[in-house]
Amino acid sequence: MNLKEKIRVIPDFPEKGIRFKDITTLLQDAGSFHHAIDELADYVRGRQADVIVGPEARGFVIAAPLAYALGKGFVPVRKKGKLPAETVSMGYELEYGKDILEMHKDAIRPGQRVVIADDLLATGGTTLTAIKLVEKLGGIVVGVAFLIELTYLNGREKLSGYDVLSLVQY
Repeated sequence: MNLKEKIRVIPDFPEKGIRFKDITTLLQDAGSFHHAIDELADYVRGRQADVIVGPEARGFVIAAPLAYALGKGFVPVRKKGKLPAETVSMGYELEYGKDILEMHKDAIRPGQRVVIADDLLATGGTTLTAIKLVEKLGGIVVGVAFLIELTYLNGREKLSGYDVLSLVQY
């Protein structure tokens, strides 16, 4: 199945010159969505992960059904102030500014094998921050999985040393 055919590209969104990769068209097609999650699940099975971590918000759309399909727990990574219990946090650089991501302090146990799943690998900043949060809690990142990778932004280089899978590349 060609998943790339199911992804709508919207020119000049959210700003001029950007070609936004809209996954809603893939998600609406039950067969394509199912196939994408199955492909990612095959990858995760090979990593023997204990838990799946997903950054907000579109990462939830990939990581949560992946965790469900594998019978694993799902751990959300959220922007500062969105999680109700005690958290660990880490700042990171955005294209235009800074932000902070958080994870519940009790979400990952030392030694747990973790796969981080998200919809898109662009520059790698969000994913690297999620990796650092997992490792701060003693987790072992055994893989990182994406639906889409924008290879021209070189995000994979930022994740060097980690096993990375992307189903569709631009």
